[in-house]
Amino acid sequence: MHGSRASVRALLAELVDSGKPLSAEVVVCPAYVHLQQALTQCESSGIAVGAQDCSHMAAGAFTGEVSAEMLVDLGCRWVILGHSERRQYHGESDNLVAAKLAAALQAGLFPVLCVGETQEQREAGDAEYVVSRQLRGALEGQAGLKPVVVAYEPV
Repeated sequence: MHGSRASVRALLAELVDSGKPLSAEVVVCPAYVHLQQALTQCESSGIAVGAQDCSHMAAGAFTGEVSAEMLVDLGCRWVILGHSERRQYHGESDNLVAAKLAAALQAGLFPVLCVGETQEQREAGDAEYVVSRQLRGALEGQAGLKPVVVAYEPV
């Protein structure tokens, strides 16, 4: 939840106008309100645009939610799921992350699945258990995993 239109424009200009050839796939995931701006500014640059989250529901009366299909329709190719802040502040469970992952894959998005432990969990020696549980929870029952990027981000 950072950035104004001007700051997003400046950041993207640095990426787009750097003149350096891209040697890896580069993806930016701004806040929802800046997605169209990012899509327009990154067009023809080789830089992909993604969203910071998506709903597990395809459509319906879910005020404030954004479906994976809506993101694809807008032009997004990527989506971040299971971010530690979503898990912490919104109480997102492994089951909900799994449902979001299924929705993203069904819509044709490339998901970035975030996993990671808190400092307290690390200090207690539970890091591997926590990350393993998050991975199993998100991947269990998925009908066919297309490419999924796993981002390890200890809190």
